[in-house]
Amino acid sequence: QVQLVESGGGLVQAGGSLRLSCAASGRTFSRDVMGWFRQAPGKEREFVGAITWSGGAPYYGDSVKGRFTIFRDNAKNTVYLQMNSLKPEDTAVYYCAAALPRRGITTPMTSYDRWGQGTQVTVSS
Repeated sequence: QVQLVESGGGLVQAGGSLRLSCAASGRTFSRDVMGWFRQAPGKEREFVGAITWSGGAPYYGDSVKGRFTIFRDNAKNTVYLQMNSLKPEDTAVYYCAAALPRRGITTPMTSYDRWGQGTQVTVSS
């Protein structure tokens, strides 16, 4: 089993930055793709971006391109989501997730079967 624990959420003013962390443990060797999703109240869960442990460029959803960056530390089994130029519409619960064993980044939520508990990000105007 793969366990994921997010941290780093909080309250920030518009234009500010936050960094989220996702620590993975357990049988992570078979889970190459790690994704970030978010869910705002009353909205569907949205793909934010993803990265692979094995290398290659991250991939981002359109709403966060140019503002958010995903990177990883393989030695720590941790994936990060650096969020800059935050907007009130970025307010959501953010989740990290591990995709089913596969090659290459995937965006649909149904491709991910291991989820962290989520961390709240609130951006005030």
